[in-house]
Amino acid sequence: MKGFLSFIPGNSFFHNLNPVTKLFYSMAICAGCFMSDKWQVLLFLLAVGILSGIVSGICQRTFSLLKGLFKVSIFLVTLQILLIRTGNTIWTIPLVNLAITDNGINTSAVLVLKLSGATLPLALMLSVTKLQDLSNALVDKLRIPYKYAFTLTTAIKFIPVFAEEMAGIIEAQTSRGITLDTKNPFKKVALILPLCAPLLVSSVRKTSATAIAADLRGFKLRTRNSIIKKQGTKFIDVVCVVFSLLLIAISLEAKFALVGITIPGL
Repeated sequence: MKGFLSFIPGNSFFHNLNPVTKLFYSMAICAGCFMSDKWQVLLFLLAVGILSGIVSGICQRTFSLLKGLFKVSIFLVTLQILLIRTGNTIWTIPLVNLAITDNGINTSAVLVLKLSGATLPLALMLSVTKLQDLSNALVDKLRIPYKYAFTLTTAIKFIPVFAEEMAGIIEAQTSRGITLDTKNPFKKVALILPLCAPLLVSSVRKTSATAIAADLRGFKLRTRNSIIKKQGTKFIDVVCVVFSLLLIAISLEAKFALVGITIPGL
């Protein structure tokens, strides 16, 4: 988890976009994944997210995120297949009297594509955007109060910090002879849960120290006019916004076509 969601410098197409445009682009893909239930559209949106990571020059992080999402997807697929009983039975497990149906397989596939397609663009957007630039753009362009934008970006910044802190706690417990490397997921959860207490204490300390440091730097006096670096809008931002709207239109067309409604002009 070290370096997870941290900024990766570069000079790609997505690096040069306005942070608000990057946010709109990632949210458009995310919204399209939630609106559509067709696996073809979801697969297309996932491919767009992967291609965005490749164009940004962060292939290693893109496939690393996909690997992590794949591990979560295995659990979700298994859960959906075993719990959904509607549809045509494909295979029956006689020992536990469980039936695997085609509806369960289709639902699990759509769920996994929705999860991967909606999560990947947001994570990649944070990888090509400085959190300070994102905070400034939210305040300047979207007129969000500075304290809310600061809270959002600070929370994102603390994710890798807490992940690294948790890794240090696990290493400390391992050095004391506690075996945490087990293949049994239930046993592993039972061993890791007690480690959340020291992580919580460490989190409270870091949060308190951050709050004191912010007050000493005049946090309460900051307004929208305090922003020094302002992000402008370029032609590539317009192109990206138009493409984002096109992705939303494709998802809407697939959504309404699925229920038998035709949208004029699409």
